[in-house]
Amino acid sequence: MYIQHLERHRTDRIGWLRAAVLGANDGIVSTASLVVGVAAANSQANDVLVAGVAGLVAGAMSMAAGEYVSVSSQSDTEKADLDRERNELATNTEFELDELTAVYVGRGVESTLARQVASQMMAHDALGIHARDELGISDLSTARPIQAAFASAGTFAVGAALPLVSALLAPSAMLIPIVITTSILFLALLGGFGAYAGGAPVIKAAVRVTFWGVLAMALTAGAGALFGAAG
Repeated sequence: MYIQHLERHRTDRIGWLRAAVLGANDGIVSTASLVVGVAAANSQANDVLVAGVAGLVAGAMSMAAGEYVSVSSQSDTEKADLDRERNELATNTEFELDELTAVYVGRGVESTLARQVASQMMAHDALGIHARDELGISDLSTARPIQAAFASAGTFAVGAALPLVSALLAPSAMLIPIVITTSILFLALLGGFGAYAGGAPVIKAAVRVTFWGVLAMALTAGAGALFGAAG
């Protein structure tokens, strides 16, 4: 009796998960650092919040634009490779069959069998099989610029809002320690969530994200305090 074995893989989440975690992490770190740095310069509470909101808007737009441009470049490269492969399949089928056969031989398949497999796969979907096995392009890894841009901008805004809310609710005298503490907590949760969603070690990811966030906030607070004292 044949029993189907179901496996759960999470590589289909790589595109949006990477953009989402990057956006939220950048939102928390950059906005918390900005708030802490401005507050450390002995600024008024209103100035701190204005700087934080400006950082949220500018950061979200920057993340969206940057992600769209970078992923679009990847998408353009993929399309160019596919167009080239489509042309080669139309004009030099035998050479493309040899290429695919060589790919399978390189993976350990006996040469005669490799050619049979390559021939049958090309008869079914020549461009698709060459895209996947020769170029490494698949539906899971295909660049999606608009999806990446919206995911980055949206998650940046959500991440940036967290330290801003903390700053808004915190007493003026406790603003810096409260923003730092809550931001560390948010970063740890974000790192753990991202790792859990991707099937990676949770603790390791949480520590990694938190470490760099704390370092960024500490350096910015130091710079703010330095310039505040100089002023």
